[in-house]
Amino acid sequence: MPQFTYTARTARGEDIVGTITAGSRQETLSALAEKALFPLRVEDATPTRAWWRPRRRVKTALVANTLNQLADLLQNGVPLLRSLDVLAAQAAHPQLAEILVDVRDRVAEGAALDAAMAKHPGTFGELTVSMVRAGAEGAFLEDALKRTADFLERQEEIKSRVAGAMFYPAFLAAAGTIVTVALLVFFVPKFSELFARLEQEGGLPAATVILLAISDFLGRYGVLVLMAVGGLVAWLRAAAARPRGRALVDRAKIKLPLVGPIFLGAALSRFCRVLGTLLKNGVPLLKSLQISSESAGNVVLAQAIRASAENISSGERLAQPLAACGLFPRSIMAMITIAEESNNLDEVLINVADGIDRKTSRQLDVMVRMVEPVMLLVMGCLIGFVMVALLLPVFDMSSAMN
Repeated sequence: MPQFTYTARTARGEDIVGTITAGSRQETLSALAEKALFPLRVEDATPTRAWWRPRRRVKTALVANTLNQLADLLQNGVPLLRSLDVLAAQAAHPQLAEILVDVRDRVAEGAALDAAMAKHPGTFGELTVSMVRAGAEGAFLEDALKRTADFLERQEEIKSRVAGAMFYPAFLAAAGTIVTVALLVFFVPKFSELFARLEQEGGLPAATVILLAISDFLGRYGVLVLMAVGGLVAWLRAAAARPRGRALVDRAKIKLPLVGPIFLGAALSRFCRVLGTLLKNGVPLLKSLQISSESAGNVVLAQAIRASAENISSGERLAQPLAACGLFPRSIMAMITIAEESNNLDEVLINVADGIDRKTSRQLDVMVRMVEPVMLLVMGCLIGFVMVALLLPVFDMSSAMN
């Protein structure tokens, strides 16, 4: 059972510090109240997990199932706190159980459900938090939970399909890289004496000279190169976690060849689906734009949407400022313009999101089919270069002898 340290004030005005074992933070506060103590600070003192035993990540499919179950419980009249208790008790994943208990405790202390979920960004993403916030404010929480769960399941299905299709190309890349590095580090140096004699006699081909230089460099500094690459990756991940770094990464993602349209399409689909859902449930347009911008998953698109909201507040229609940002295709802007004139913007936005999803799915299929032959070609060229560079001096020596 969790332990909590507390600082409390007695009726005489004295501050005391202690530790108490309780099932939750709320139970700790209740226990202090029974002792006529006024809590000043209560903190979780449960021993932290050892660094060699990392927490297991909660899978997206499990989060979607939990949201569906929470929606079902609420629809059947079960109070929110009791629903969270039930879900925490039956959660098979220990990490998810801890998170649900924490969410329940925060809600019991007066926090909103979305604010409590936002404390666990690794499990409840921006989309989930934004949809729950909108559902709670617009009195359609159950529907918001179900729609969020559906979207997460659809997103997980796409990820699983891409991961399955990319397994073979990834295997080819890993195997080819290992074979090439092994040839350069362990196999090529065995010919160094032979190549040294050939170089003294008549020189070596340019490909062989390049191969020997690469092999010597990796043999001397391979470990340092590996450490530098690891440090660079860690630095890039830390930089991408900052607001400015994330904006640069998101801007670069949508401008990449081949995969850039896929990233942009996914962000546009999320925005249109969330905005359409919010408008359909009666949330005002400006509030819907604020929430949907937070759930777009792309900082560049979110900034453009917020700028559009400022223009809309001054009297413009939605289509005009969105078109000015240059991120929305003309076909989508034409549909939004017509939808505003016919007053069915919510339905059109959801249909637009469905269309973008279908297009993105086709683009993913094409990209996956292209990756495999490209990886085969690249790996073949690398290994072929090594073999040709090794054999060229032998062929030259044979020609000279003949």
